[in-house]
Amino acid sequence: MDNIRKRHKTLVANVDLRFEREIINELPWSERLISIKGSRGIGKTTLLLQYIKKSYGESADALYISLDDPYFFNTSLIEFADEFVSKGGKHLFIDEVHKYPNWAIDIKKIYDYNPSLRVVFTGSSLLEILNSKADLSRRVLSFTMQGLSFREFLEYKYNFKFDKVSLNDIIINHENLAFDISKKIKPLQYFKEYIQRGYFPFLQNNDILYYKQLSEIINMIIEMELPSLKRIDVSKIPKVKQLLSIISQSVPFKPNITTLASKISISRNSLLEYIYALVDANILMSIHKHSFGVSLLQKPEKLYIENANYMYSLLSTDPDIGNLRETFFLNQLTQNHIVTYPKYGDFMVDEKYLFEIGGKSKNYKQIAGIENSYIVADDIEYSFGNKIPLWLFGFLY
Repeated sequence: MDNIRKRHKTLVANVDLRFEREIINELPWSERLISIKGSRGIGKTTLLLQYIKKSYGESADALYISLDDPYFFNTSLIEFADEFVSKGGKHLFIDEVHKYPNWAIDIKKIYDYNPSLRVVFTGSSLLEILNSKADLSRRVLSFTMQGLSFREFLEYKYNFKFDKVSLNDIIINHENLAFDISKKIKPLQYFKEYIQRGYFPFLQNNDILYYKQLSEIINMIIEMELPSLKRIDVSKIPKVKQLLSIISQSVPFKPNITTLASKISISRNSLLEYIYALVDANILMSIHKHSFGVSLLQKPEKLYIENANYMYSLLSTDPDIGNLRETFFLNQLTQNHIVTYPKYGDFMVDEKYLFEIGGKSKNYKQIAGIENSYIVADDIEYSFGNKIPLWLFGFLY
């Protein structure tokens, strides 16, 4: 444990506090068991270390460990936690939990055996809390961490600080919000950069290096995490990559399951399994006609790449601007809202608000006369009437 404590001190001492994700102030850190899921490179490790540094400093009450450390290849997590508690430990932060065999069973036992201990653990987006060998659903509060919002990108890259806004704020007060923000910065000056390379908090000035890193993340998720966490046969991974390639070339993708399954030479059920695995892995996003009763046998109405940066990484040419707009909107809204596929317009949010996405000349023809309907327009700085700037939805988290 002494060596683990030394690593902990080094990591905490060196973590930078100049920029913090909004989620650090929203998580219920005092709860006994919290899980934080998210894609590789999204900033989960930095989040833990920042919280420890701010809340505990050099105190021995808290300890950060990563389960991809070789130390835990031959060390019982339960015994380690017991020793930590016996020495006065109060808050254990466990990173990369999915790298540890039977992690859910050990986490459950740690929770049951040490009622005074608080535990936070992070893992892949594919981490299954409910369907794990030890059902943790009644014990754990689970949260998902997305990439940087447009608002967070502005602070991270340019040190422009703005408060987040709610969807209700935007609906009621979008004209004033857009005007107030635009008095301080020119949002359109930075929006394109965010769409291209601003979602992940490892921003590079070199586009080639940034997209290379994104490609490596996608490949690692597909080649390593899908087989280990979704039990997809390694021999089928080329089929998954072929599927992703087909979808990425034509998003938003309206899947014809029979045709697509035939094209890839797999069964209908396997195709749906792969699609939902990519959705769970935060490589794809899906929307359905209704937010209830969605099963693994039901095909989604539309599929999108999870974020606009991935689109630039996956495609050899620039993505279609209309697809980028819809991808951005859906990505930013799904953090805290339910988005479904409507009969008219592009997106229904929380079964209440209808949005049509387009450029600055987009008109109301497709949603005319529909209550609570709005145009979300790119390339405009200010709001007017029921037309809201697309960039403003990047301030939701």
